[in-house]
Amino acid sequence: MRVSRAMVAAILGLAATGPAHATGCRFAPQGEGRVAEVIDVRTFRLQDGREVRLLGIEPADTTDAAAALAGLIAGRSVTLHGETDAPDRYGRQPAFAFLDGATPSVQSELLAQGTALASLAVSDKDCAADLTAAEAAARRARVGLWGQAGVIKSAESPGDIRADVGRFRLVEGRVLSVRTAGGMTYLNFGRNWTQDFAVTISRRMMVTLEGAGISPKSFERRRIRVRGFIERRGGPRIEVVRVGQIEVVGDK
Repeated sequence: MRVSRAMVAAILGLAATGPAHATGCRFAPQGEGRVAEVIDVRTFRLQDGREVRLLGIEPADTTDAAAALAGLIAGRSVTLHGETDAPDRYGRQPAFAFLDGATPSVQSELLAQGTALASLAVSDKDCAADLTAAEAAARRARVGLWGQAGVIKSAESPGDIRADVGRFRLVEGRVLSVRTAGGMTYLNFGRNWTQDFAVTISRRMMVTLEGAGISPKSFERRRIRVRGFIERRGGPRIEVVRVGQIEVVGDK
């Protein structure tokens, strides 16, 4: 379903009133320019030749995702913000983009349209909060990808999750147990490690989570939603590599 700009504005208005809303990204300005070409759902080229990669989102499986980005920014001026203007290994500048210097970010608008998912691969907490709020508002409004069934995978259906190895997905379910073995902590959603879904947390990431006041043991018997790339290690897995990937959605 194509989402109108008026509907996007309304959804972002709902996001701004929600509990996750923050004051916006605090990253430093990293230049500006006019968009010459949209390359894919989160990459575009400026007239000066720079390629920009939008931070904090992953493309959803929608055929009109790149068209949605083009509809927002093609031929328009954008202001870039980020931790650094150093290019990634592919020569692209990772950044948050803002149209004519105004808020919200282009990322938030794509999330509000339901044409992207929040990856939360950003260090700025306010940016991350804005992204999750926009995604949550689109989910409540059932727009874009959220008008389809099965966007959030069930941890009780590992075969369905396994079919998406290598893709960014959201998985939800109740944690059966939390166990540590060989320096890795596992949030287990079933009893068969060769078949069932699990979330993995390295020893280094455990330190990071505990430093943020998060105890993985507290997830036991609770219903959580986790986002990340699906891997195959016995059963399907998502590895926690940053704070914010796990959201508690139900009590014990």
